[in-house]
Amino acid sequence: MAVKVTLIPGDGIGPEVSRAMVRVVDAVTGGTIEWEEQLAGSSAVDAGHSPLPAATVQSIRQNRVGIKGPLLTPIGGGWRSVNVSIRQALDLYASLRPVASLPGPSKSRYEDVDLVVVRENTEGLYSGREHETVPGVVEALKIVTRDASERIVRYAFEYARANGRAKVTVSHKESIMPLSDGLFLDAARAVAKDYPFTAVEYVGLDNLMMELALDPHQFDTIVLGNLDGDLVSDLCAGLVGGLGLVPGANIGEKFAVFEAVHGTAPDIAGQGIANPIALILSAELMLLHVGERDAAQRLRAAVEQLLMDGSVLTGDLGGTATTEQLTEALLEAL
Repeated sequence: MAVKVTLIPGDGIGPEVSRAMVRVVDAVTGGTIEWEEQLAGSSAVDAGHSPLPAATVQSIRQNRVGIKGPLLTPIGGGWRSVNVSIRQALDLYASLRPVASLPGPSKSRYEDVDLVVVRENTEGLYSGREHETVPGVVEALKIVTRDASERIVRYAFEYARANGRAKVTVSHKESIMPLSDGLFLDAARAVAKDYPFTAVEYVGLDNLMMELALDPHQFDTIVLGNLDGDLVSDLCAGLVGGLGLVPGANIGEKFAVFEAVHGTAPDIAGQGIANPIALILSAELMLLHVGERDAAQRLRAAVEQLLMDGSVLTGDLGGTATTEQLTEALLEAL
């Protein structure tokens, strides 16, 4: 049965890595994915639309599943993050970042890393509530609610239980923000009581980041608030070779949007040398989400075979291959 998926190619290198992803997914599924392409970000603005057109949001609502390349967020002006707007518009409250070591020449000082970062996606400082109180003084509001805190922690425990993971680490900064992070921590302790067979620990954010740098193998599933999760998920990507090798997903009760978590890389856009692996691995998560488990496993195996062989890699992975050459190698591996 065909599955319709909203495709947002993205900005910068987005269209290049999206084309590669679509070719690989079509090959591994036999064409059962029906793509519905929509605009967002600077490509939407260039076409005379808002950065997040209503038609794009409606497409995801109708299809329930979307995947997107990186989107431009102008610095210091323009428009607010389209990524944040999509998450809030569709209540994609859980950001999921599986971080696992891959074979081959990835630039990492660690081996056998296998952890998952679960980040609250809808509130915190990313609520976008800031204003200038007087000239030269800006106030930003960190919004934390018990409902959202309990929801994201429960998602982390459910994910751990469903995927055979033994421990959940709840990270916070209660010592500095006793009300907001204290509420998050209280909610987490209440939820943890419902999961007596899953180990749980509560670790301050600063200590968590130090321990990740020292030995990431001691962690399994980590759940954090919005800003904290954004920082820690990128740090964890660095443990296994960088953002070019790590997938991402935004999950809600009804909808899911999968994404490459790296930037638009405008300095290499249009040159045909971008690494599409992060978006292709995000497609693996998408295939698992829609029940295409066999296709997801074969896609993962092809990526691992390509990396282990090491002869066809893009520049960020130490090779000289183009996006097209890497894609063709993946298709051959399939």
